[in-house]
Amino acid sequence: MVEELVAAGAALASVGAVYAMAAARVVKQYERGVVLRLGRLRSGVRGPGFTMIVPFVDRLQKVNMQIVTMPVPGQDGITRDNVTVRVDAVIYFKVVSAADAVIKVEDYRFAVSQMAQTSLRSIIGKSELDDLLSNREKLNQGLELMIDSPAVEWGVSIDRVEIKDVSLPETMKRSMARQAEADRERRARVINADAELQASKKLAEAAGVMSEQPAALQLRLLQTVVAVAAEKNSTLVLPFPVELLRFLERAQPAQHGGAHVHAAQVPRPAAEAETGTGTGAEAGTGAEAVAGKAGSPEAQHLLAQWQQSMQEQLPPVEAPLDPDFGGSRSGQD
Repeated sequence: MVEELVAAGAALASVGAVYAMAAARVVKQYERGVVLRLGRLRSGVRGPGFTMIVPFVDRLQKVNMQIVTMPVPGQDGITRDNVTVRVDAVIYFKVVSAADAVIKVEDYRFAVSQMAQTSLRSIIGKSELDDLLSNREKLNQGLELMIDSPAVEWGVSIDRVEIKDVSLPETMKRSMARQAEADRERRARVINADAELQASKKLAEAAGVMSEQPAALQLRLLQTVVAVAAEKNSTLVLPFPVELLRFLERAQPAQHGGAHVHAAQVPRPAAEAETGTGTGAEAGTGAEAVAGKAGSPEAQHLLAQWQQSMQEQLPPVEAPLDPDFGGSRSGQD
């Protein structure tokens, strides 16, 4: 008798263990459990943790409540301005009602994917190419509203929608590249023209300042020479101003008195020396030829006028600049 009771107790324990193993379920933290008893939805949704169901009567279906990232396949379409493009996107959504996601739609993931593709095609047909390339934020909001409207009934909430890439035909890419290049070239020309205008105004102001002080032009010339001379691989050809020769001539005392011009201080081409008159025709250098020309009254008059104009432009010299010139101020004009 005792042995029968022990055997019956062991059998009941075994049946209880089997029942417990068949009825026990574990729902994870990010999941919710929807129980269908004999095909009817139970009112309560099982939360995370350990739960029990009736074996062979209840069926527990787990629903993931995490945010799902789903890529939308690329869709070919024609924009509002008749440009063929291929656009792909990505959608982020999550389940907010586990019971609706199980009861109201067969497969909520597939349903959201198909709705996203159709909405993306619709957005492509309503938008222009410039909007697809530069105004994506507005298009993303439009896509989100179009997908979220039917998804709310399925217990799904659309978190956000992003357009990933817009593929253009090669001909359109080349056309856009030429347009961008032309626009940049136009802006570069405008900038260069503006720079030339500003530089010309500054040069005009500088020329006005230099015209008030003739010596400033010589100083500017010397600065240019210094700047060019910094390049050791350059050959510098420096023009020697005649005004500086006149300045040195006035610093030297006159040796012959009167309005006689020291022709040796003023170089002239050899052709003038060969065609000179008087003593200049017989001389072997250009300086003597000029001295011969100075003997005629007309030449003396011209040289005197030129010397007077140079004296008006240059400041008076109180003393010789160099002892090598010698003489005194009494011999000057």
